[in-house]
Amino acid sequence: MPGVTIEVKYFNTFVLKKTLSGQYVTNQPVWNGSFGVPSTVAGGYPVVADTSQGTPFAIEESRIRGGFNNTSVDFSPRAFLVEENPNASILFSSLIYSGIFNSRTGVNDTNVFPVGSDITKSADPANGSIQKLYAEDTNMIVFQEYKVSRALIDKDAIYSAEGGGSVTSSNLVIGVLQPYAGEYGISQNPESFAVYGYRKYFTDKNNNVVLRLSRDGMTEISSYGMKDFFRDELNNIDTNAGPGVVRGAYDLYTDQYVVSMQQSPVYNTNTEFKTLTFDDTINGWPSLYTYQPDQMFSVRNNFYSFKNEKLYRHNSTAVGRNTFYGSQSPSSVTVVFNPDPTRSKTFSTMSYEGNNGWELTTLASDGTGKDYQSLNNVYLSTNDSANTVLSYIMGEYVINPTNGQAVSGTPTGAGVGQGYVATFGTKNPPQPRLHAGFDRKENAYVANLVNSSPAAQGEIIFGSVISGIKGFYATATFSTDRYTDPGGEKQLFSVATDFFSNNGY
Repeated sequence: MPGVTIEVKYFNTFVLKKTLSGQYVTNQPVWNGSFGVPSTVAGGYPVVADTSQGTPFAIEESRIRGGFNNTSVDFSPRAFLVEENPNASILFSSLIYSGIFNSRTGVNDTNVFPVGSDITKSADPANGSIQKLYAEDTNMIVFQEYKVSRALIDKDAIYSAEGGGSVTSSNLVIGVLQPYAGEYGISQNPESFAVYGYRKYFTDKNNNVVLRLSRDGMTEISSYGMKDFFRDELNNIDTNAGPGVVRGAYDLYTDQYVVSMQQSPVYNTNTEFKTLTFDDTINGWPSLYTYQPDQMFSVRNNFYSFKNEKLYRHNSTAVGRNTFYGSQSPSSVTVVFNPDPTRSKTFSTMSYEGNNGWELTTLASDGTGKDYQSLNNVYLSTNDSANTVLSYIMGEYVINPTNGQAVSGTPTGAGVGQGYVATFGTKNPPQPRLHAGFDRKENAYVANLVNSSPAAQGEIIFGSVISGIKGFYATATFSTDRYTDPGGEKQLFSVATDFFSNNGY
């Protein structure tokens, strides 16, 4: 290092320093695998510090007490060795292996690296660094940033002139590397890897895909209806705050692959994240969850996750459904109605079959073409929307016979029946129950749709008295309410709507 002066008051001394150079770092001191040399005299060896770099140097003596013509030490093992090549290098695409370990015979050569033997295996550095190794039967899968390969263990492959190959026994520990078809890798997200049986799951952030490696090779499972979703989410997890993470695990309880994409900083609960599952039986992504795990794993058919250094067991009956890390969220399902797609329609009613406790939170038609708004100097698209349809319990009310006013059973901030208690002194007043939201007959729930959108140009009759919304298709979102059996089971079997064709107005 230029500009550094070290005064040595001893004879026959050596200043030892080892630097690391390569692709990633430059002139970084490395002390033979240690974490640094203390800046005080330790073990009889004087040490001085490099004040310009904050890195200590080791001063090693060749004569006892450092005196002139004192007895010289022999070339025995020393604390710091001078190597012919003082620069270390990083082989980011290479493997090195030691001797064998056998617990039955007491052989432990894991610290033996015979340099006279061929103990290294290198992959193509053009495919990036090796991020993960996975041993399967007698093969080892090597995951690089841009490629996935299979390495033979304790055997090698011999290829004929025609291109055919046969496996033969060999004294090689790691045989030839055979790449899988497809230009896919694991990027720099080895934490996304999960395995169940012979199926391996992982993500490739460089290609914005989620992959499954099985007996039939590589499959892009993110293309099963979610290609655009993963293209956007995987492309956005890295922010100016740092790289995000993609945590993966296999849920043995539900038999699904769980992947959680989290922006940086990953331990901040306010960051954006998406946690969802993939099911092989349907080749689809059935659920999008509201929890952000720090780690995930399965043990004996139970699925666990860590959050803020606490361990949680999922799918437990001891807590309410859709409750994660002590916080409960509503469940929601979004459906699209698109019958007779070439005709404009009016959707007049909404119905569903299932358990009580579902409400229609949003309902909107497709948007029109963008029109110029001179007031704001923007182009806007408009669409029809409907009022929220309350659930069977939340929309229940009775008429007060004293003043003829409607009294709701669940006013804001109160539980079921508290509105009746405040008015009648009981949760069960004798008046007939009416329903402003979904009404029920047997196990089917039906409600009229009330248009809540402003009038469009050319409409003859408009306003909140119009029943239904107009459009070529409609998007509806059903959610569980707050009061009906909180945390209980709420199934949704089917949804339907009544419509009739119109001329667009």
